[in-house]
Amino acid sequence: MRRGGRAVVAGWASRVRHLLVPHSHDSADKTDAALESSSRGLRVLGISFAVLTVTAIAQAVIVVMSGSVALLGDTLHNFADALTAVPLAVAFLLGRRAATRRFTYGYGRAEDLAGIVIVVIIAVSAGLAGYEALRRLIDPHDVEALGWVAVAALAGFAGNEWVARYRIRVGRQIGSAALVADGLHARTDGFTSLAVLAGAAGAALGYPIADPVVGLLITIAICFVLRDAAREIYHRLMDAVDPQLVTRAEEILAEVGGVRRVASLRLRWVGHTLRAEADIVLDPELTLVQAHAVAVQAEHRLIHDLPRLRAATVHTDPDGPEGTDHHAVLVSHR
Repeated sequence: MRRGGRAVVAGWASRVRHLLVPHSHDSADKTDAALESSSRGLRVLGISFAVLTVTAIAQAVIVVMSGSVALLGDTLHNFADALTAVPLAVAFLLGRRAATRRFTYGYGRAEDLAGIVIVVIIAVSAGLAGYEALRRLIDPHDVEALGWVAVAALAGFAGNEWVARYRIRVGRQIGSAALVADGLHARTDGFTSLAVLAGAAGAALGYPIADPVVGLLITIAICFVLRDAAREIYHRLMDAVDPQLVTRAEEILAEVGGVRRVASLRLRWVGHTLRAEADIVLDPELTLVQAHAVAVQAEHRLIHDLPRLRAATVHTDPDGPEGTDHHAVLVSHR
């Protein structure tokens, strides 16, 4: 018993309504919630872009004054971090578009594509920083204006840590893996900014090689961020979910009156919202109307009790008679 078919005869507007809210709740509530999530994401991106751009420009001026390759690596990474806001903003805007007959789940997966772009940007910044550090090791130069380099390093740490906390907090609240990955990227930028202080201190003590060495260490740190961000995006592209979410959804369904057991459950992310498909087993003596009512209640509980779940499809199976296979005709197709 699948509920999706009920919306077909109502036309295109009804299909969009059913996609967003597959039972009796007002579709405007779910649409507003999705739009609010996208709006919060766009707000975070705009503010963090401004903060990181100002920070990176200030650092770039000091790079020209000092010639510090460690600060150059940090500056390049800050510029890269600011630029990651662009594909994410495009993804959030696309995600607000209505579903179509071709993109029947909407455009939420654009966030995952943005995550790929972010990973590429991080990789490019790591390559540039590493190249400049190696070049300076081969052809060393004295670092000047060490006091300003230290100030730039502290400014870089402060700006990145603030942006990291902001992005990670909101990203987790709205369920955006790309925004969380971007926040982790910014957090490591902050620690690499502190590493620039070590390079400046070494140069001040008469060890100019400390600057390019720190530049290489920063490159290694960026590579660790690259690994973590790539893993996060890979999981999302492969429809991975936290197993605890699956367990919680099964518990919710098991608590619904009339549900004997949960036969199967599937969850997937579409952008920063979850969708669910569940098969529940019911008393075979229930009428069609009664079984439908249990399915509606199960869907209702899932949507309300599972964070960030926006839609669920619930299929009901009869628990018996014993020895009866109600899906025998489908065996060859599974």
